[in-house]
Amino acid sequence: MYSFPIDYVEPVFRPPSEAKSLILPVTNGCSWNKCTFCEMYTQPQKKFRARKPEDVRKDIENAAKSLGGVKRVFLADGDAMVLPTRRLLEILGELNAAFPELQRVASYCLPRNLAKKTVEELKQLREAGLKILYVGMESGDDEVLRRINKGETWESTRSALVKIREAGLTSSVMVLNGLGGETLSRQHAINTATLCNETQPDYLSTLVVSFPQGEARFREGFGADFVPLSQQGLFEEIKTFLEHLELDRTIFRSDHASNYLILKGTLGRDKQALLDQVNLAITSPGAVPLRAEWQRGL
Repeated sequence: MYSFPIDYVEPVFRPPSEAKSLILPVTNGCSWNKCTFCEMYTQPQKKFRARKPEDVRKDIENAAKSLGGVKRVFLADGDAMVLPTRRLLEILGELNAAFPELQRVASYCLPRNLAKKTVEELKQLREAGLKILYVGMESGDDEVLRRINKGETWESTRSALVKIREAGLTSSVMVLNGLGGETLSRQHAINTATLCNETQPDYLSTLVVSFPQGEARFREGFGADFVPLSQQGLFEEIKTFLEHLELDRTIFRSDHASNYLILKGTLGRDKQALLDQVNLAITSPGAVPLRAEWQRGL
C-alpha cells in the first residue's frame, strides 16, 4: 500500500496554480489568523507554530526518496514568510540539494511579514530558489481592511509589493469581490484598483467572498450594515474595479471556482474586451455563460 512521504495536518491549502507542486509544510496555520472572512486555519489542529527544522528536513528526505523529478515546491501553510530569512535559506538549500530538477519555490505571503525583511534579504531568497509570492491583498480600502480585521493597510500592502518587485520576485495578488458589501462596494473597488496601479503585480486574480460556515463571524466584525452583493452587484463592482485599473502587463484571472463570470486576459491590453464581457453580463442576463450555483465553490 502506497504511503505519501509527508504526513499533513489537514486541511491543507494551496493556490490553484500550485496544483502540480510538492506541498511542503514549514509552518502550521497562520501567524495572524484573525481575518474575519477567512476560515482556512480556524480549526484547533491548525493553531500556528513553526515546524521543527528536523521535521521539515525529514519530510524533504522522505519526499526525495519517494518522488522523482520534483520541479516545483509550495511552502505551506498560510504563512511561510513569517520565518526568519536565515531559516528560509536553510530550507531552500535543503530543497535544492534534494531535488536537482527544482525550478521554483513559492509561498503565501502576508504583507506584514515583509516589514522586517529587506530587499537584499528577498534577493537572497530569490537567488536560492524562491520565485513567486502569493499576496492576499483582499482590498485596498482601509475601512474595509479595518472591518475585516486584516491587520494590514493600503500602505503596508503597497510597501510589501514594492519590495517584492524590487527584489525581482514574482507577485500574485488576490482580491475579494464583494468584500465590502453594498455599503462599501464602490470605495472597495476604486481603492483596490488604485493600490494595484501603484504596485503593478505580475498576476492579479479575483475571488468572490463566501462563507461556507455562515456569516456570523464576519458580520460581528464588519457591522450591522453588511449587505451581501447580489450577482448583479458583484458584476457592477468588477466593472468599477476594471474601469479604474491602469496596469501595464499584468496577467488577470477571474476564473476561480467562486466566480460566476469567468474572465481572463492581460491588463491593460485586454481591458476593454474584459469590460465588454462584464457589461454584457449586466445588461443582457443570459447572453454570457455563467457558473451555476452548484458549480461554485472555494
